[in-house]
Parts: sequence; structure tokens; C-alpha cells
Amino acid sequence: MQGKIALEEHWEAPEFPATGSHDFTAKDYFTDVQRRLREVDQRVEDMDRNGIGISILSLTQPGIEGVTDTKQAIDLARRMNDHAAENLVARHPDRLRAFAAVPLQDPQKAADELERAVRDLGFLGALINGYSNIGDENTAQYLDEPQVEPFWAKVEELGVPVYLHPRIPLPNQQRIYQGYEGLLGSAWGFGFETATHALRLILSGLFDRHPNVNVILGHLGEALPFTLPRVEHRLRHQRRETHGAHEKAPTEYLSNNFYITTSGILRTQALLDSLLEVGSDRILFSVDYPYESMDEISPGSTPPSSARTTA
Repeated sequence: MQGKIALEEHWEAPEFPATGSHDFTAKDYFTDVQRRLREVDQRVEDMDRNGIGISILSLTQPGIEGVTDTKQAIDLARRMNDHAAENLVARHPDRLRAFAAVPLQDPQKAADELERAVRDLGFLGALINGYSNIGDENTAQYLDEPQVEPFWAKVEELGVPVYLHPRIPLPNQQRIYQGYEGLLGSAWGFGFETATHALRLILSGLFDRHPNVNVILGHLGEALPFTLPRVEHRLRHQRRETHGAHEKAPTEYLSNNFYITTSGILRTQALLDSLLEVGSDRILFSVDYPYESMDEISPGSTPPSSARTTA
């Protein structure tokens, strides 16, 4: 298993602590995660030890999407992409690539920044951390909304993928997690939030308007290979106006317009089901570093005892 390409691998710049507050995360664990988010050389050493040839890096969640001021988001996206190109990729150009951060608070500016990052910086696409905050932390813009259309048109023109990455549910939608805040993030809330966002894309008709657009989902598709057949079955009994403008069955889009990665999943049974639902040509390798350990998640690895933690 040498020469693997890992697609969901995160970084953070010291001047922009994108991870924000993680008061539900064990202190020692997150301290080590944040250190690894900001370094480069140890990352490559970990890649060497686990047969990973290339890592595609992306700004960690909530990233630019969590910036409530549009002008600040536009400026930060450009600065963060330049930082990734100059301080990460350029340090190990044969081992590291990058996905762009884009300021979707202004979709046309996001399209422009994606084009700059792809054409000038050599980036491979964009990673978007879920919804974008507009004006305050409880106001969200989702990627299927009409005003985002210029961005999707540019994605299709450039022929690059968009990685839809999780973030925590909106603060005013967190009542169900009260008393169980550990579920808000990667344990549960991330997947629930992102799967619903992906469903919005599927049902909106986005892939009918832009049939060549490809979206990548981590964590074996945020459970959609298991749950989407049920969604499709039940929507047949719902009023048509309640589930968007899609022209095909939802599972067709999952198999034709999505790739899914193995990030954070160490379960053979789940992988087998995903293979049956979407096919081997739609499943890609990822780690979710540094929230996950390369030693633990790479096939054939025997992790040292210090690496046996879960995100």
C-alpha cells in the first residue's frame, strides 16, 4: 500500500486559529492536534512511515466559512491560500498539494479566488467547511442556494472537485445536543450536518444544471451510502414540491457526482457496504490528519501505543 494519496488532511496558520473553541475536546488531545496542524516536516515523516505519497492539504474547519464579515473573509481566503502555497506546499513540493479556501460569503469572489488558486497556485480544487456564516454566527448560506450559482459555474469550467467538509451545527440548532456536547463535533454532529447539506445539493438540481461537477465527502460519505436508499424510497411518497427540483433518483447522483473518502473510518464492514453502493472507482483514501493518526488509519499499520486515540 505504498504511494497512497490522502485527500482530507488539515492545516492551520498561527495568525488565523481557524479551529476556534473546542471546549468539549480533551485538552491534551487538542493541544497535540493544534501543534500538528501548524507544522510540516513531522507530517511528511508520518507520511513516509505509512506509505502515503501525497497529502492534499486544506484549511481546517470552520475556516473561512466561519468568518462573519464578508470583506474579511475575502482577504483571509487569499492570504490563507498564499500561506499554504508558500509555507506548506513549497516546502515539500513533491509530497504536498492543496485545496483552496474560498470566501463564499461573496460567491463571485469565491469563484475568482478558486480560479486564482487553481491557475496561479496550482491548487487541485476547493475544500468548503459546510455552510458559510453571513453577518452573524446563526445566519447560514448553504451551497445549493441560488446566489451560489456563479461559484458552481466556475467549478465546472475549471473541472476541479469540491470537498464538502463538516462543521458544527449552527448554534441556534444545537438544542438536541445539550448535556451531550461531545456529540456536537466529529462524533456525530459533523456527519449529520454534512449529510443533510449534501442532500440539499442532490435534491436542488445542482447536478442537472452542472452534470460535470464532482463533490467529495469524507467519512465514507457521511453515512449516505447507508441512509440515502431509505431517503429515496420515502421521498416517492412525499409531495413533489417538498423535495426540490432534481431530475433523477438521489442514489444516481451519489454514484455519479460524488466521491467518498475513508477519512476517520476504521471499519471494514462499512467500507464493504460503501463499495456495494457507489463502486470502487468512487472511493478514495484519506486519513483526516491530524485529528486522526496516520499510524492508526493506514492499511497494514501497527500503531504505536501513543497513537491509539480516536478523534
